[in-house]
Amino acid sequence: MLKKFFTAVGEYIILLGKSMQKPQKMKVFWKLLMREINDLGVNSFGLVIFTSIFVGAVVAIQMFNNFDASSFPIPPSFVGYATKAVLVLEFSPTIISLILAGKVGSYIASSIGTMRVSEQIDALDIMGVNSPNFLIFPKIVACVIFNPLLIAISIVFGIGGGYIAGILTGNWTTNDYIVGIQMYMPNLFIYYAFTKTIVFAFIIATVPSYFGYNVKGGSLEVGRASTQAVVWTMVFIILSELLLTQLILS
Repeated sequence: MLKKFFTAVGEYIILLGKSMQKPQKMKVFWKLLMREINDLGVNSFGLVIFTSIFVGAVVAIQMFNNFDASSFPIPPSFVGYATKAVLVLEFSPTIISLILAGKVGSYIASSIGTMRVSEQIDALDIMGVNSPNFLIFPKIVACVIFNPLLIAISIVFGIGGGYIAGILTGNWTTNDYIVGIQMYMPNLFIYYAFTKTIVFAFIIATVPSYFGYNVKGGSLEVGRASTQAVVWTMVFIILSELLLTQLILS
């Protein structure tokens, strides 16, 4: 089991080395990059916005209930600040990335895996094309560029969800919520959030690519590889978050 794991890690590193090279034709690379940005990023807008609005509302309501139940009087404006802090530190970078690992990761693994079992990757190799660079590198660049934008949008709409929750429930005033949002937050929190996002984006692009690229068998194996890709992507996201939290916030 341990030998199999380290073999897989070695194969993953070798595949990354082949992927992270200068594209053979930049015109083709830019065309592929635009397609991947659309497939991996733009198509995730709806899911990210929908999830962020409702979770932002839930976080704001939970914060209000916790503050209201406290034996010490806590100003209602702290609902806005706490909601913003939770979204920036944890929800938007981590939870949204886990959701994207499921949506984007399964798409990457299945699309590359299908090309492998249909021998399209073998055809690219025979034609002298660097297939890992051709297939994987545009996905890496697209995720690293676009995922931080998705996380920024998630933070904005999550805060908006808390604002809507205040209007609907009447538990806190609009003015209190806006005052809370405007409270000072250390720049380190923003740096931490987007550093995590870039690392997670790299994992989301590369781990499923590894599983898809190394599929052996038929279409049934593509489905299994997609499942494994999503599971291991989530595992590595959680482990990397623990490491980054220790390095940046400690």
